[in-house]
Amino acid sequence: MSDAPKRHLSTRVIHAGQHPDAATGAVSTPIYQTSTFAFTDADQGAARFSGADPGCKYTRLGNPTVAALEACVADLEGGCGALGAATGMAAVNAVYLALLGSGAHVVATDALYGPSRLVLETEYSRYGVSATFVDTTDLARVEAAMRPGTRMLYVESPSNPTLAVTDLEGCARIARAHGALMVVDNTFASPLLQRPLELGADVVVHSLTKFINGHTDVVAGMIVARDPQLLARLRKVHQTLGGTMDPHQAWLVLRGVKTLALRLARAQANAQTIAAWLEADPRVSWVRYPGLASHPQHELASRQMAGPGAVLSFGVEGGFPAAKRFIESLRLATLAVSLGGVETLVEHPASMTHAGLPRAEREAAGIRDDLVRLAVGCEDERDLLADLDQALTVAQHVPQPVTAR
Repeated sequence: MSDAPKRHLSTRVIHAGQHPDAATGAVSTPIYQTSTFAFTDADQGAARFSGADPGCKYTRLGNPTVAALEACVADLEGGCGALGAATGMAAVNAVYLALLGSGAHVVATDALYGPSRLVLETEYSRYGVSATFVDTTDLARVEAAMRPGTRMLYVESPSNPTLAVTDLEGCARIARAHGALMVVDNTFASPLLQRPLELGADVVVHSLTKFINGHTDVVAGMIVARDPQLLARLRKVHQTLGGTMDPHQAWLVLRGVKTLALRLARAQANAQTIAAWLEADPRVSWVRYPGLASHPQHELASRQMAGPGAVLSFGVEGGFPAAKRFIESLRLATLAVSLGGVETLVEHPASMTHAGLPRAEREAAGIRDDLVRLAVGCEDERDLLADLDQALTVAQHVPQPVTAR
């Protein structure tokens, strides 16, 4: 990290990690679309593979376009460095594989992104890794779940899709006391709203697909570490496994991250308005959004985060049948998974992103059948409210059975 005084985050999203191209003066970081890099002589090749020369050698092992994005996200998160990944799950799996082994135990947020939880339960368990999923908003439960063999405390905050907010400083203290590493999925907040490394976390993971890219046109992931030794361990495993980032992916995300502050401010303002409107509507049974005073961790979110974000969840009066009619009746919001783009997306987690979890586990984590997740975009809030209003009206209309005459 540079020793220069830090600029504000809304400036750093535009400039961090990027400089005019040394060869051409190009202001936009070029796409170095190449698989390999030429050496001037055999000694230079040997020096690069030994690490004495930091220059590029093969794109799986490093690429200038990818490096620019890695430097940008590391700067925003306050880490010592970062590793670009092909997808968010490639980033998650690199962290699991690098830091866990046979006999290791993980304590994790129960309402975790579906695949992040499922891969621990169904795949890593085959290699002797065990996991306990708890409500990490309750520090007493986190403490009680820790074991002598616990090697990782994996927290998602705000959680997907319940929007639960975990005390990251409190969890970091528990992890350190037990000799475990703390990993935080910071996708929902982005580094503009929350920086877990500053709160004691060791590693941060992102699905760059979401807010950091923000245009629903690329999938990518990122790992950020606080400690250089930990980063070196993660890099070794990540590069060897091959789930690294392509330079064109990196360039698309570099283009997207420049507008992160603008996009997030608009989407968050829309979400705050929509959440308050939904909470006051009798056709809605409940709303969960960190920006509402009714949120169980509203005070914590106000202290820990720079803003409540742009994702909310709620229940439609009438349960799942009404929720299904609601999401199918929206005309502006798009029925699709993912979040963080400029357009508003809606989905039903219990039957979509978290369908792989057994019903009992889903419900224990607060992922109810009536839960609708709304990822708010940058449209005019008046159009979004009109769309929600008409869909809620349709949702309350119970179709009458057709009887034979």
